[in-house]
Amino acid sequence: MRAAALTKAIKDAGLPAIHIHDLRHTGNTLAAMTGASLKELMARMGHSSTKVAMIYLHAAKDRDRAIADALGEIVKEGLKPKKDDDEDGDDPPLVGVKIN
Repeated sequence: MRAAALTKAIKDAGLPAIHIHDLRHTGNTLAAMTGASLKELMARMGHSSTKVAMIYLHAAKDRDRAIADALGEIVKEGLKPKKDDDEDGDDPPLVGVKIN
């Protein structure tokens, strides 16, 4: 769709003025928020340079808390004694043990 046709369609629909680039930016920002890698973003945009794709990765920064929480859960699961390891019940728990 040409820019002029999109502009007319948006105006006819009574929507706020937006540009094709706005849609591109939104799409790539959403892709970054889903966890798309730099290489995947570059492929979506048709860029060979990382410079432009890095702009869209700012959205991934907002995911830091979710990523940290997920990593914490993986670590917690890894620290739980395995059923066959704790059969005699005399192994101390690993979580909460003070290490000097």
